[in-house]
Amino acid sequence: MSPVVLLLAVLVGVALGLLGGGGSILTVPLLVYVAGLEAKEAIATSLLVVGVTSLAALVPHARAGRVRWRTGAVFGVAAMLGAYAGGRVAEFIPGTLLLVAFALMMVATAVAMIRGRGRAAPAGEDGDGPGRGAHDLPVKLVLLEGVVVGLVTGLVGAGGGFLVVPALVLLGGLPMPVAVGTSLLVIAMKSFAGLAGYLSSVTIDWGLAFAVTGMAVVGSVLGALLSGRVPQDRLRQAFGWFVLVMGVVVLGQSALSA
Repeated sequence: MSPVVLLLAVLVGVALGLLGGGGSILTVPLLVYVAGLEAKEAIATSLLVVGVTSLAALVPHARAGRVRWRTGAVFGVAAMLGAYAGGRVAEFIPGTLLLVAFALMMVATAVAMIRGRGRAAPAGEDGDGPGRGAHDLPVKLVLLEGVVVGLVTGLVGAGGGFLVVPALVLLGGLPMPVAVGTSLLVIAMKSFAGLAGYLSSVTIDWGLAFAVTGMAVVGSVLGALLSGRVPQDRLRQAFGWFVLVMGVVVLGQSALSA
């Protein structure tokens, strides 16, 4: 196994722990272009890597009080349903069409985050304390967004943090650091659901998968520890620019392959 694969896996974990997203966007190209996996196998493997890595990164966020458990559970259950369905039907959908829609959502989301739309509630747990609580959470919108994000996860193997974090900020009223922590719970839930859908038709190289996962976990813990030290506005804007760049790259690749 190439040391480069393991080194890049650490960087995947750092991105996931720091930003609450970006894991699968980086993992799938890593597995395809560096590890040499087929696209379907890479997508399925990335769901395992990102699911386990998200759980590891969740721990330091939870200890720091940056997780809204009830909000994450509502979003996560809806996302699991969408992810499982997406994983089952992925082989019947044209890949180019999926990637274009995927990239356009990334760009729109990035613009919203860079411009700082929505209001952020003070940090807390489970809606306790000041700010928006669970009782006035727009449940229908959160459920709808969860299903959509889950479908994206299952279809193209993206953990969906680039959609989950903004949704939690814009719909749930969470501050950016709390949205990042809560998104990790959602990402883990729907990644495992998407993986379950893929396992019916894809075989995984478990040795490679566990090696990459282990290195990504190390990076995720480091990223989660750094997350609490980065100012909220800078973190939000950095996340937005990261997603924007990745969205443009995906659009470019889709145009070239069309």
